[in-house]
Amino acid sequence: MNSQACLLLQKQLKDLCKHPVDGFSAGLVDEKNIFEWSVTIIGPPETLYEGGFFYAIMSFPQNYPNSPPTVRFTSDIWHPNVYPDGRVCISILHPPGDDPSGYELASERWTPVHTVESIMLSIISMLSGPNDESPANVEAAKEWREKRDEFKKKVSRCVRKSQEMF
Repeated sequence: MNSQACLLLQKQLKDLCKHPVDGFSAGLVDEKNIFEWSVTIIGPPETLYEGGFFYAIMSFPQNYPNSPPTVRFTSDIWHPNVYPDGRVCISILHPPGDDPSGYELASERWTPVHTVESIMLSIISMLSGPNDESPANVEAAKEWREKRDEFKKKVSRCVRKSQEMF
């Protein structure tokens, strides 16, 4: 087990407990495993996701912060940047370095300066404004662009379902 990663994650968890950030909460899935966090994201105000409570698991690699964690929604969510299995697809969660497909700049990808807080704020920002140029969920991106009313209905169902689960 990487003690640098453990110490950094313990510090970030402690900081979030002492100084909560609007829009999300975080804790450990299991007190014995600092590498797996449970997060709750509150749908941002004035967005289609407003009023929702979306649960996700953030899994950190042993070599954190040199490599990014993965974030996977466990709540149903309809979004162009979320794969159908719930995995979040945003630039800062992509491995550091050049993008093999040439879509992203290296500066947009993971760097070790990112924290749980910066990741979560990026996900909240993603909910506020989807990037349909490079979608993880092609069907959701297509609806977002071409059938906005259908998209809104699906998101509303996800929000209602998340409220029932809360």
